[in-house]
Order: sequence, then C-alpha cells, then structure tokens
Amino acid sequence: MTTRASLQLPDAAGAVIQYNAGHGDPPAFDPRLASLAPSRTRVAYSAVHVVSNPLAAVSDPTVDVAIDWDETMAYRHHLWSLGLSVAEAMDTAQRGMGLDWPASQALIRRSLADARAIGAVDRIACGAGTDHLKPGPGVTIADVKRAYDEQCAYVEGEGGRVILMASRALAACARGPEDYASVYDHVFSQIRQPVILHWLGDMFDPALAGYWGSSDIPAAMDSCVAVINANRAKIDGIKLSLLDDAWEIHLRDRLPASVRMYTGDDFNYPKLIAGDENRHSDALLGIFDAIAPAAAAALAALDAGDHARYNAIFEPTVPLARHIFRAPTRSYKTGIVFLSYVNGRQKHFRMIGGQESARSIIHLAELFRLADRAGLLVDVDDACARFRPVLELAGVPQS
Repeated sequence: MTTRASLQLPDAAGAVIQYNAGHGDPPAFDPRLASLAPSRTRVAYSAVHVVSNPLAAVSDPTVDVAIDWDETMAYRHHLWSLGLSVAEAMDTAQRGMGLDWPASQALIRRSLADARAIGAVDRIACGAGTDHLKPGPGVTIADVKRAYDEQCAYVEGEGGRVILMASRALAACARGPEDYASVYDHVFSQIRQPVILHWLGDMFDPALAGYWGSSDIPAAMDSCVAVINANRAKIDGIKLSLLDDAWEIHLRDRLPASVRMYTGDDFNYPKLIAGDENRHSDALLGIFDAIAPAAAAALAALDAGDHARYNAIFEPTVPLARHIFRAPTRSYKTGIVFLSYVNGRQKHFRMIGGQESARSIIHLAELFRLADRAGLLVDVDDACARFRPVLELAGVPQS
C-alpha cells in the first residue's frame, strides 16, 4: 500500500524499491527550527548556495548567470535566523562553476545590504579571489596580485570582511612557495581588517593541486604556516578543506593562538568542532547549508555542555554529508540545492549552468533516504511530493 510519504526509489543497482519516508526514530532536534541565537562558544559560518532563475530569458543557460534574488536572499535570512553566519560567494555558491565575478559582485552587495538591515553585518564574510583572471601562460605573479587587490577592495568597499579564496591563476603560475608568500604578503599589506584564509584541496578543485608550492602536504603546510606567522595580525583564521581530520588537527596545533582554525572538513566536522584537549575548530562548512537546523541545534547543545545531545544530533548527519561530498567532490553543490528544493526553500530544482544534472538519480535517491534518516526533511509528505516529478522525469515511475 502506498502513502503520500511513499516513493519508488532506485537503489545502487538500479532496482526500484518502495521507500516509506518518515518511519525512522524521531530526530534529536526539531527540523522545523526557525529561530536560535548564535553560538556562544563557536564561530559557525555556512557557505551558502544561490537559487537560479530558470525563467530568465538568457541566450545560453550553460553560460549566462540568472539568479532568483528573492529566494537567494530568503535563504540567507533563514541561516541568520538560526544563529549561523553566512560565507558568501564561495564555492558552494558555484563560484568558479557558473557564478562569475560580475554576478558575485551583485551577490556580495545584496547580501551585505540585507545583513546591515537586520544587524547581522558581523555574521557575514565574502569570498574574494582571482576568478576574473583566467589562468594562462601569459599570467604573472603581478597579475595575480592585481586581481586579488581588485576583489578584496570591492568586498571591503561594500563594508564586508574578506574570505581570501585560493587562486587558480596563482596555482598555475607560481614556481614555488616564495611566489605564494609574495602574493599573500602583498594582499595582507592592502587589506583593512583580518581575513579568513581558504585552503581548498584539489578534491574540490583539481586546478588547485600543489597549492602553497608543493603537492606534498607537510611541505605545503610549512609554507602556509610561514605565511600565517608572518601576517598573523591580518589573519582571523584559516579554513582548511582537505577532508582529512588528521591534517586539520596537525595544522590547528601549529597555528598562533590568535588565529582560528575554521574546519572545512565536511566528513569529520563533529569531532573537529568538539575539539580536543589542545584546541577546537570553528566552522566554515558547505554542509551547514544542507543541515542548518541540525547544525544550529547541535551548537546550542555544545554551548550548554551537553555533549551527548551534540553527538546525537550531529552523528546521523555524517553519512548524509559524506554522500553529498563523495567524489567527484566538486559536484556536492547539486546535493545542497536538491535538499533546499525538497525542503521547500525554493520552487524548483534547477541550477546555474545546468549543474542539477551533475549527480545521478541513484545518487539523489540515496541522498533523500539519508536526509530522512537524519531527520532533515522538514515536511515528509511535501518532500516526497517535490521529489516525485524529479524521479518521473528520470524514468522512475511513481505508482
């Protein structure tokens, strides 16, 4: 017998099996959570997605950027209402995978204006990089410095704090650690307030392989730490996205006391945020976009010293996160937007550049199951109703 909360879902082998949603154990938090104060003990940024406008009259939807500004801004307000901070115009917003610099400027300007309007300007930071500079044989270190200057000046000119994104152009033209030091020393000499560095691993972006001047992680960390130590007054923290908790802890223990470690590890975040006897990590995570109510509730439990509740909330989200960020990791944005859609945060499942097609229907079906088991479907019946036409369009008939 089928119900409103029943779907025909494909499994890993492609066999279609009836799935009844909403029949697991009750979650340790309320997925309908709508309001919570910011954490007192951790700084928690959610890197946030953009909602495309599929009805825009564009000549080439794989190239032209069309954003639904109302729904895009509404999602940022949703995160702020949960006490989370917003990391704007990052890779979660398809930066470098559809969101170009002109569109990023508009996004940064609008988000900062909305943050000021509600008194949340201290809970937003914006990505500045060099993505308007296309890597090529003629690109020089001086070009990279000018590109960083332009984007950092724009963010700060709009009244925002900078997240200093890794540079594809720098990775392509640098000859060694000394070139990275030269670029970052220059950038830090120009900025007005401390930035968050971003070390994005090549599992997220293959063009960033060998960042900091070496493909050997210990050598790269030596170069990174040297840059941080030389500029510690201009650095709030560093976001590390290598999906390896051991490397994050190793780097965290080497940071000056004044420099935060912002975990970007979407596989191991509960352990890293909880910390150890030495230090903890704060958070700047794409997965917080998808699990925002759970993240907010878990951080509130941590504030209260309730580690059992913290773990009970976060642990069921980890299989979901590992699935969303599975290889090819750069396609994780599809899962983020899919969950926003099935949870009624946007009207459609379409993405800039057609990236909704970056994951298979089998991947999305398993994502749906894992979200259900983690208690992250706000309204199970509505989520099923929203997923049903996506399944049918993929050739999975619903009875």
